[in-house]
Amino acid sequence: MKIYTRTGDKGKTRIIGNDVLYKSAQRIDSYGTVDELNSLVGVVIANLSDKTEVLKDELLEIQQLLFDCGTDLAVSPTDKKHDFIFKDDNGSVDWLEKKIDEYSAKVPVTKKFILPGGSKTAANLHMARTVTRRAEREIVALMQEEPINDFVLKFINRLSDYFFAVARFSNVLDGVEDIQYRNSKPVFR
Repeated sequence: MKIYTRTGDKGKTRIIGNDVLYKSAQRIDSYGTVDELNSLVGVVIANLSDKTEVLKDELLEIQQLLFDCGTDLAVSPTDKKHDFIFKDDNGSVDWLEKKIDEYSAKVPVTKKFILPGGSKTAANLHMARTVTRRAEREIVALMQEEPINDFVLKFINRLSDYFFAVARFSNVLDGVEDIQYRNSKPVFR
């Protein structure tokens, strides 16, 4: 199988269901940003420290789930042959919420905003959090134009919270303190 199709030579691409869209279409932006996020999680995994290596398996699971999200976003809304992969009954959002609660209980309480960064792992995870937020904005924009798998949006929304919590936890694992934003008033209770 050749990896080039020449469809892109005219600025178009084919999605699941055989619709051909311009590469600037909101649907392409949405799953393209999810793909970018998945690649960034790969960078996080490749750069885990010895102490944060314990996060590898769950980050690999997140990559699998992100691929499912991207696939569902790539399905044409007119395609009746393909079912969504990402289903509400798969427990992924509950799993993320449990991880968020677990990591939040293991980090120092903060009442102020913190700066993205700290250890190398935490900095990469904060970057993943911000790309997740962008993916969420892209998906919301798509949702305003045409139908999507609503569960993808729910997962992506929760994933940004997960990346915040796991970034803070990775700082704890690496023995690095979070840096509070100096002009922050207390915002968390």
